[in-house]
Amino acid sequence: MLQVARISGVALLMLAVPLTASAALGGDAASVQADQQQLHGTLRLAVRGGERFVVHELQAPSGTVIRQYAAPNGIVFGVAWEGPSMPDLRQVLGGYFQQYVDAAKSRRARGPLVIQQPGLVMRSGGHMRAFHGQAYDPRMLPEGVGPEEIR
Repeated sequence: MLQVARISGVALLMLAVPLTASAALGGDAASVQADQQQLHGTLRLAVRGGERFVVHELQAPSGTVIRQYAAPNGIVFGVAWEGPSMPDLRQVLGGYFQQYVDAAKSRRARGPLVIQQPGLVMRSGGHMRAFHGQAYDPRMLPEGVGPEEIR
């Protein structure tokens, strides 16, 4: 009986932990549909960068829009968001999430968050019902793509 309770507890814990999607920053754009399912959102593909990059735009039921910028090799080099609520940054930032957490801990100022490190540049701000932000790895920007295009 005790073993059944343990197994049930582990199963419930596994269901409670959110699955991370690899279409996050630094991940593979091929799994954008997994993000769409996890967010219960709608997906739109927008070719904004011509041959330089593709933008996958997800809109969550809350109205928040998340854009994932993928290079021709399929790797997501930047993400941006805007809307009435903050997205799940663990999902959006993927493997960069811990770097964000560490940088945010040392922050002493109020107001918009700005992180500028060799492997992560992030800006996030806003107020209730009007949040926005962007994050990218400057080392992964495709040739001819500037950070101002991630919006």
